[in-house]
Amino acid sequence: MGRATFAAIAWLGLSAAGITAQEPEHGEQAEKLGTVHFATSCNPAVAPKFDRAVALLHSFEFGASIRGFNDALAADSTCAMAYWGLALSRWGNPMGGAAGNRAAPLLQEGANLVAKGAHLAAAATERERGYLAAVDQLYDNYQQRDQRSRVTAYSQAMEDLALKQPADTEGKIFYALSLVAAAPPTDKTYANQLKAGAILESLWAKAPNHPGLAHYIIHAYDYPALADKARAAAARYATIAPSAAHALHMPSHTFTRVGMWKESAEANERSSAAALATGSFSEALHAWDYEMYAYLQMGDTVRAKAVLDRLPSIAAQFNPNAITGAAPPSAAVFALTAIPARWVLEREAWSEAAQLQPRTTSYPYADAMTHFARAIGAAHTGALDTAKASVAALADIQQSLVAKNEPYWAEQVAIQHLAAHAWLELAQHRNDDALRDMREAATREDATDKSAVTPGPLAPARELLGDMLVTLGRSSEAIVEYQSALKREPNRRRLVLRLASTR
Repeated sequence: MGRATFAAIAWLGLSAAGITAQEPEHGEQAEKLGTVHFATSCNPAVAPKFDRAVALLHSFEFGASIRGFNDALAADSTCAMAYWGLALSRWGNPMGGAAGNRAAPLLQEGANLVAKGAHLAAAATERERGYLAAVDQLYDNYQQRDQRSRVTAYSQAMEDLALKQPADTEGKIFYALSLVAAAPPTDKTYANQLKAGAILESLWAKAPNHPGLAHYIIHAYDYPALADKARAAAARYATIAPSAAHALHMPSHTFTRVGMWKESAEANERSSAAALATGSFSEALHAWDYEMYAYLQMGDTVRAKAVLDRLPSIAAQFNPNAITGAAPPSAAVFALTAIPARWVLEREAWSEAAQLQPRTTSYPYADAMTHFARAIGAAHTGALDTAKASVAALADIQQSLVAKNEPYWAEQVAIQHLAAHAWLELAQHRNDDALRDMREAATREDATDKSAVTPGPLAPARELLGDMLVTLGRSSEAIVEYQSALKREPNRRRLVLRLASTR
């Protein structure tokens, strides 16, 4: 996918003791990324560069961490662990639901980096060979092994390393993150996440300025049932690593989960500004999606419209092949389609929704959002041919995702298809069929969790079920559905308003 697809629409030395700030350049403030020390057998002179690169990696600043590990290699060409850092940086955001399956060229590049590190491993320590062997699991035989099995194998390798190296704090941190990344998306006991959170919280008490600890605690608890556990980390992370745009954004995951819209909006305003300043357009667009959602929950349509109006200019500059911040290109494409869909659905602008123009990108689950909003809008306005076309498109997209072995996104689009089809059935006066499909969509959505790529669904299925019951004059049943939806989406404006007006 090329750039034009969406054109329409202090040197920082980190040591175990603390931080040596970068010498400011061009009037900039000293860089602040938190305190990290990652011991290696590389030339001791490389340590500050390596520690800085790991600090960037912990904040998912992948473009900058790649440059940092390459700087370490330039200073010591025998530094095997620099290839570990490069391979992990190339993998990108470990939250699988956010990024989907990695493309073959990226996987081959990562495998090549691991091979270069293995070539130097004889001179490395046993601990370092453990890191290299672990990251190899993400890329090993990628042509035959599916991504989920490789992610799980990586987590198992990191567990083995953490057990063999009990004094290695970094090993425990990366192991905890791997647990979250490998967590089954349908496990409502959140066993992996809770185990990871316990590890991270214990370490954070001893290293409160470590960026990865605060960051990964937020990810570990980025679920409605666990979000309250992340409040302290959300309050601290942006102050630990304010030079990282993702560190400015990440607290909004928790703010969104608990319905703190003002705080979420402000966090993403800071993050998007920092991302744009460094040309990290994917990160900026990702922050804008969260920002747009927060504005709409606050009822601030003026600032929400301002985000919408800025999309074409940023879309024209977005390079889907660039590795910059935490947000992969897929997150940028997701934001470019989600933001216009949110704008119309949250405002119940059904005619505008019906007029959305679908596009075909490399990420079908992003394309599905336009069809979903379009189908809902068209069903409300009686444009049944338009609704039918988008419902059919959703079915096709869902099947394409199954064929691509993208089970998470296939299920999300299946839920959208059920909901859109239900509203089409309601417009056709097939009330029983509509309620059956809408209830199934709500039940299936309850069994999943949202991806980190999104602040929330375009329209929660149980909220849509409540709307349908209101339309059918069954208000008491609708109230039950709205109340249930609010447990997953606390303080969601439309739910609050619908519940108040239905009572």
